[in-house]
Amino acid sequence: MNGARVPEDVRRDLAAWRAAGETIVFTNGVFDLLHRGHVEYLEEARALGDRLVVGLNSDASVRRIKGPLRPIVSESERAELLAALACVDRVVVFEDDTPAALIREISPQVLVKGGDWALEEIVGRDTVEALGGRVERIRLREGLSTSLLVQRILARDSTPGR
Repeated sequence: MNGARVPEDVRRDLAAWRAAGETIVFTNGVFDLLHRGHVEYLEEARALGDRLVVGLNSDASVRRIKGPLRPIVSESERAELLAALACVDRVVVFEDDTPAALIREISPQVLVKGGDWALEEIVGRDTVEALGGRVERIRLREGLSTSLLVQRILARDSTPGR
């Protein structure tokens, strides 16, 4: 992969936020079929600092990770939806399968992942902790996932008489 490329306008924002003494929080994900669980997760992540930057897997990386039928929603639409949330300050699409290079470039003070990730498996943990930052895990909401949402849609679609 080519590594991360943080757009210049995002670099300027990061520098301004740091100069103002603001805490930068970073999380990442696919965020396909944005749902309430995603929004609650992002709001909780944002509450851990002053600014929230979201790394968004590109369509190509989603296909490599989740298979040829994903994503359901294109990266441009997913990015636009995330950027529209009040709790999200910036969205950066990345091509790699992991956000490691992007985390090195952004150097957040707080790295956030879902509670389904074991601490030792969180990509970028070493980078953030080496910079004096911390890693936080947020509890996932039972029954709220894109996979479950897809299953519900498919189940309704296959219901007789529909």
